[in-house]
Parts: sequence; structure tokens; C-alpha cells
Amino acid sequence: MEKYFLIILVLFVSCNTETVTPTTQSTQTTSPKMLPELSTGTKSDFKKIDYLPEGITNVFGVEPSKENGFYKFSFPRTDLNVTLDGVKIDPKLAFTTWFSFMPHDSAGSSGMLMGDIVLLETEFKNVLKRIEEKSIDISAIHNHLLGEKPKIMYLHISAMGKPVDLFNNLKEILSVTATPLNSSSTDTAQTIDWSNTETVLGITGKSEGKLLKFSIPRNEKIQDAGIEIPENFGINSIINFQRIGNKAAITGDFVLIPSEVTTVQKMLTKGNIVVTALHNHMLFEQPRLFFMHFWAVDDPEKIAVVLNDVLRNTNHAIKRK
Repeated sequence: MEKYFLIILVLFVSCNTETVTPTTQSTQTTSPKMLPELSTGTKSDFKKIDYLPEGITNVFGVEPSKENGFYKFSFPRTDLNVTLDGVKIDPKLAFTTWFSFMPHDSAGSSGMLMGDIVLLETEFKNVLKRIEEKSIDISAIHNHLLGEKPKIMYLHISAMGKPVDLFNNLKEILSVTATPLNSSSTDTAQTIDWSNTETVLGITGKSEGKLLKFSIPRNEKIQDAGIEIPENFGINSIINFQRIGNKAAITGDFVLIPSEVTTVQKMLTKGNIVVTALHNHMLFEQPRLFFMHFWAVDDPEKIAVVLNDVLRNTNHAIKRK
């Protein structure tokens, strides 16, 4: 009797073990739930700035651009002569100092500033000293490219306060650099037909002489220090092309959530686009963002195929086909 009981027990355990495996496999094939970092709420509808605080245009002697929810000063480092891989890089491709200000009240008397200062290594010591004196916060110091000559570094900053005071402080900081504050941005290059590149990439860019620029927002609502920040306030993915004969130099940075970083790095590398940097630009943003910079010189349509794949495999605000 005991012998028959043991045989039945073994068969029972064996049958139960066999039924567990299919259940585990079917669980692995179910659709993944939305990642926590994507569940950030609905974006606000920021309106284009239609006013500027008194005295703002007198600080740098130029008018800032009026954007959706903020205004922005841009200063290309036209004083620099930078080369990489035999390419003389247009300052507006990769070397533009910029400051954006988002008002927190209807009068625009206070708010949040974010920016990126383009510097030679020899300019750093004096700039850091001035920043400390003016109580501007540093959120990142790093490269964007690799192997360029001379070496260019980027100093990301943030601050809260009155706009005229903040911009006057920044003007004093820039005064210890060779940054042109009123340089002409006129480009006499022939107009270039970028239509094939735009078709392959699947989005329309902004043409500036020999340059083609794209600024692509993410779908998430993004906050910094608990405050929602508008699209293009330093949080859009940037793709820039510069025509070089039949080829193009491309650079920029993809704004990524942590779960996308490895996938995008592999996609770029496989497409012969060099990942030149991976880092933060801010300190208290939600969701956590990483900025992946890249560089390549190749056929623009060939590059656009790779970049198109990246955009459509990440949570960027573009139409999916």
C-alpha cells in the first residue's frame, strides 16, 4: 500500500511542476505597464510671451526672442574658430551661450532662469569667481563634443529672482569672457534644400543658411524644483545639421529618461554616430533626465534614418506612423 501511495504522490508533484512553467512564460509575454517616469500628468498650455519687463532690452542691447511661456537671449560664440574631424564648426551649430527666463507672475517681476555658457578652458577660472560673487547656481560643467580644437566646455546655470537683476549679473559674468553680445548673425551662404533630410527624419526643421535645426519636445510634463517648465526651456532634444559638401556634420543631444539611455546609445553606435557625452543639465527635475550628446559627419539622409529611429523609439512628441 505504501508503495502505491508513493507512486501516486510522485505523479501528483510531477504534474503540478509541469503546469507551473507555461504560467511563468505567459506572464513574461504580457504587455509592459507604463513606466513610472512617464506618468507625470498633463502638460500646461503655455502661451507665447507678449510682454517684457521694463529695462530688459537695455541689459544686453538686444531684444530676446519671445517663446511659449518664457523669453530667451542667445549669443553665438562667433569669436571662436573651432574644428573637429576637419570640419570648421559654425558657432550656431554647437557653440551658443543662451539664457531663458520664465516669469512666475503676470508682471514678469520674478521667475526662473536657466542657461548654458559656452567657454574656453582658459575662461573658466574668472567665470567661476564671478558666478560665486553673483550667487548664480551651477547645475553642470562638462563637454558636449570630443576632440574639438580648441577645447570647449559648457557651464549650465540656474537662478531665481528678478529678471533685470539676474541678467545684469550675467552680463558682468560674460564680461570676463570674449563672448560677443551684439555680433551679427547674418549668413550669406546659399539656401540649401534640406527637404530630403526632413522627409527621412519625418519632421520639419528650421533652415539657417548652411544649417538645419530641430527642437523636439518630450511627451512628459517636466518640472524643476516642483515648477513645471515649458517646452524648449532647455528640455527639448536638439538635432543640428551643417552642410559640408555632399555630407553634413551633425550634433545635438537627446533628452532621455533613464530607461531609454542604453537603448539610444546602442542605436546611435550601430548607426556610426559617436556618443560624445552623457550627463545631467539640471539638479531637481522630475522625471529624471539625461542628456546624450552625439557627433557624426556623413550623408545627411543616412544619418536621418538613425535619428528617426531614435525619436520613434523614445517618448518624444512626434507623430508615430
